Amino acid sequence: MKSLKEILQDVEIERIVGNEYCEINDLNLDSRKVKKHDLFFAFKGNALDGHSFIESAIEKGAIAIACEILPDDIDNNITYIILKNFRNQMAKIASNFFDKPSQKLKLIGVTGTNGKTTIATLLYRLTMNMGIKAGLLSTVENKIANKKIKATLTTPDVISINRLMSEMVVAGCEYAFMEVSSHSIDQDRVSDLDFDIAIFTNITHDHLDYHKTFINYINVKKKFFDNLKPEAFALTNIDDKNGAIMVQNSKSIVKSYSLRQIADYKGRILQNSLMGLHLKINDREAFFKLTGEFNAYNLIAVYGAAVLSGLNEDEVLVGLSSLEPVEGRFDIIQNKEKEVFAIIDYAHTPDALQNVLTTVKNSKNRNAKLITVFGAGGNRDKTKRPEMGKIASRLSDMTIITSDNPRDEKPEEIINDIAKGISNEDKEKVLEIEDREQAIKTALMLAKKGDVVVIAGKGHETYQEVNGVRHHFSDKEVVINIWHKK
Repeated sequence: MKSLKEILQDVEIERIVGNEYCEINDLNLDSRKVKKHDLFFAFKGNALDGHSFIESAIEKGAIAIACEILPDDIDNNITYIILKNFRNQMAKIASNFFDKPSQKLKLIGVTGTNGKTTIATLLYRLTMNMGIKAGLLSTVENKIANKKIKATLTTPDVISINRLMSEMVVAGCEYAFMEVSSHSIDQDRVSDLDFDIAIFTNITHDHLDYHKTFINYINVKKKFFDNLKPEAFALTNIDDKNGAIMVQNSKSIVKSYSLRQIADYKGRILQNSLMGLHLKINDREAFFKLTGEFNAYNLIAVYGAAVLSGLNEDEVLVGLSSLEPVEGRFDIIQNKEKEVFAIIDYAHTPDALQNVLTTVKNSKNRNAKLITVFGAGGNRDKTKRPEMGKIASRLSDMTIITSDNPRDEKPEEIINDIAKGISNEDKEKVLEIEDREQAIKTALMLAKKGDVVVIAGKGHETYQEVNGVRHHFSDKEVVINIWHKK
């Protein structure tokens, strides 16, 4: 337990009503999970207003309430803290409660539209394989050394982040690697974390349902680099047209990586095939098990961040060359009997889809066909749907449009939105099959010797969300089950 006074150190407070020396057992954002002597945070969110749950939290045992507006009915046994700039100060409280764990770790954050999961996961695997304990916060999973914890968000809530990092410190972790989503930056979930290295991958069309405009999206990402400490490193992809913009106001030490320009970490692709990449990075050559130009960028970013963190250059290259692709990221399954490849990938943005399909198109045998299966998520940015339809139908020999996670939308309406981007010329090589499993079966049935089937959009996910309910579904399982039955 900690005293409220202690965890409010350096926090901007508008007003305190009650005993500021009360003992706090834990922090909570969810009134249903509140326990005796907890501090409950009540603020107006995007969907719900936490102030509505203050009474419930008190009934569950909360001893203190941090809020934006003081309730009309004051309980004299409860302490109320009215905070200025609520989310930002909540981050400070969380950090204080868990003894500022991010300051005790070498913390590396990765932001950008694509590549976050691959870069963070490869850095985690690299350091662990080198005998250095590390933690991971990612879309796929959270790890505390070898302990696996299920991930529900790309970047967890601010209390969960600090709790997990505190557990990393206790477990003896030296490093922590985390994906930093635009939502988490905008909502101040990472505002009080002590980053040592921040990586920018790229920025393309995504999340406009939340950010409304592309400029807003860029500015939110930029905020991450603006807030870095002077001794931190900002590692940016200068081949992306916004790579320089990201770091232009950063007080940190700026470093760059590139495939096309002079940079601190310069890469060159010597050979690219479905089996992997032969790269030269800063005059050192190595073969990697990852495929495609987009993964060349990911590998250079990992190399640069690892070296900036103090690891030996040669050991980093040797370690990276032994790593397998991240689950659901250009995950190749080969049917040796049929001599057909299936590639499972999380690509769910126009840029990511184009990267994957272009890589396959340039790597497959000349006479082999590329068959693409994909859809688009419901209740998300609708403007990217026709663009993805255009890209898939243009680059593929055959495209099957299907369901992704329709959520609360009708699958056929999502499919219709995607189809709007397909030219009349390309329509003859497009099928629409709403049932995702049937769409995958059809693609695999149509594939002949040497052909490649790309199944995009869900990657590592093991569910399909329909009408608010998650049903078990895995693209990879479907492929393996179909091929094993044959």
